[in-house]
Amino acid sequence: MPTDAPTGPDYFLKPFSDPVHVARYVEGPRRFVPGFEALHRMTGVLLAERAPDDARVLVLGAGGGLEMKALADMQAGWRFVGVDPAAEMLKLAGRTLGPHAARADLIEGYIDDAPSGPFDAAVCLLTLHFLDPVERERTVRQIHRRLRPGAPFVAAHGSFPQGDRARWLDRYMNFAIASGADPGQARGARTAVDASVAMLSPEADEAILRAGGFSDVTQFYAAFTWRGWIARA
Repeated sequence: MPTDAPTGPDYFLKPFSDPVHVARYVEGPRRFVPGFEALHRMTGVLLAERAPDDARVLVLGAGGGLEMKALADMQAGWRFVGVDPAAEMLKLAGRTLGPHAARADLIEGYIDDAPSGPFDAAVCLLTLHFLDPVERERTVRQIHRRLRPGAPFVAAHGSFPQGDRARWLDRYMNFAIASGADPGQARGARTAVDASVAMLSPEADEAILRAGGFSDVTQFYAAFTWRGWIARA
C-alpha cells in the first residue's frame, strides 16, 4: 500500500467542490457500493410503506441527486428537500433530477440548515459515516425532530464489524477494483477510510439511531462494508 496515499477528511470533502471530480461522481458509488441502484429502489419501497402519496421527503446528503431521482421516478407525488454542504454537488443534483427538478428544493448546508418540517419521511444515504459518533447522534436527533410521528427514516452508510477491520477494508477496496475502479485510487480510498472515516459496528450504528429517538430500527441491507436501516420516528 503506498505511503503517500491521501488521508484526512479533505480527501473526501474537497473533491465535492471540484467541478471536474463532480462530473465523474456518478461512477464512484456504483464501483464502491454493492447493489447501489437496488439500495435506492429498496429505499423507495420502504418509505412508501408509511409515507403518503404526496409526501414531503427530507434528503440529507443529497448532492448528486441520484437517490432523489430514483425516488422521484418511483413516486410521482412526492416532493423533496435536499440538503448538502457542497454547492457543486447540488448543481449536479439539479441536472440529475432533470424534469423532476421542480419538485425539489436544494439547500446548501447541513442538517441545521434544513427546514423544521414536519416531513413525512427522511433519507440519509452514504453520509453519516463522515460524522464522528457524537455528531452522528446529534444529526440523527435533528432528523427525528423534523419528522412527523411514525414517519419512516432510511439510513445507509459504511458500517461493519470492527474486530477484523483490515479484512473488511480489503473487501471494500477489492470490490471497487473488481468493479472497474483504478487500483491506485481504490488503495488510496482504503487508506483514507481507515485513517479518517468513523466507521462503527452495525450494533453501534443501531444504538445511535435509537438514541436519536427512532424506534423499530431494522437492518434491511448488508453488502460488505455497508449497512442500511429502516426506522420509525
